[in-house]
Amino acid sequence: MAVTIKDVAKLAGVSISTVSRVINKSKPVSSEVKAKVLEAIDELGYKPNEVARSLVTRRSNLIGVVATDIGRSYIAQNVRGIEEVARMYNYDIILSNSYGDPRTEKKFAGLLRSKQVEGIVLISEIPNDEVIEYIGDFGIPFMYLNKYYISSGLPSVSIDHREAGYRMTNYLIELGHRNILYLTSYEGRDSSLERYKVEGYERAMDNVIGARKQVYPAQGFRVEHGYAIGDEVRKLIEEDDITAIFCCHDELALGLMGYCYDNGIKIPEDISICGYGDTKMASIYRPQLTTIREPYYDMGAVAIRRIIKYLNDGELEEGNTYLPIQLMKRQSCSSNCR
Repeated sequence: MAVTIKDVAKLAGVSISTVSRVINKSKPVSSEVKAKVLEAIDELGYKPNEVARSLVTRRSNLIGVVATDIGRSYIAQNVRGIEEVARMYNYDIILSNSYGDPRTEKKFAGLLRSKQVEGIVLISEIPNDEVIEYIGDFGIPFMYLNKYYISSGLPSVSIDHREAGYRMTNYLIELGHRNILYLTSYEGRDSSLERYKVEGYERAMDNVIGARKQVYPAQGFRVEHGYAIGDEVRKLIEEDDITAIFCCHDELALGLMGYCYDNGIKIPEDISICGYGDTKMASIYRPQLTTIREPYYDMGAVAIRRIIKYLNDGELEEGNTYLPIQLMKRQSCSSNCR
């Protein structure tokens, strides 16, 4: 038979309400009484009913996470950061996958609210104001992580993409490159983070006499899109004497590198290629990809810390937290010898 709070009270020689006060820390008790209760709990192996406890304390110690797809490596790192930091502060997470469906995001957000989560982290790849507004109405702390889009005014964690675009382009310029192609997936939305990278690229190019700006759109940002655009990029390299290509995402860069390998184009001897993100494949692929590191684990960790700080102190920082920018210098870029 399961041990009850009544058994603990009897062994400790106190009332049931006194045991409840010790467990829930709802009212002060003397150190002597507290010691007796804790000793009885330990001796009996008593486990409080968490549902009943949450009704008393109005704390569930649960954080909800709605993610696009835990199968994506960067999202797995986000979630790992969230989970490990939450555990440090005695919180558990409830995780759900939306697979990029805004209706599913909204559905799971509602389900998490019914489970009395104390905060929500939304990891999305789509901009959806309806979902954001819906979660915002819950009146609980909310963090928004999106690799591709921003939502103005929402608390989030990222790097400064404009500055990162500038630094990578400037690194290529320092290697002697002047005709640098920026391969983008920017579709013109104001909410796209890609426009900040483009602005950083253009600012760096504007600072160099003789540097030629060229922004060229791919059909997407996946590996297959990088490979598919290979013929067009090869033509640009030949016609415009392109010596370096800055790809807006690692996946795009890796696809293009695959095309180059299949078509006898040597990297970095014939063309330097760099990416953005530092996904797992970036350091495994050969040659290793030069890239900007987005610290996905740290983004998740900082997001959950901000929620927990609010829950403990009643203060949620507004706006974006910017993490340090790291330029990973690897084998896919070298000095321009032309």
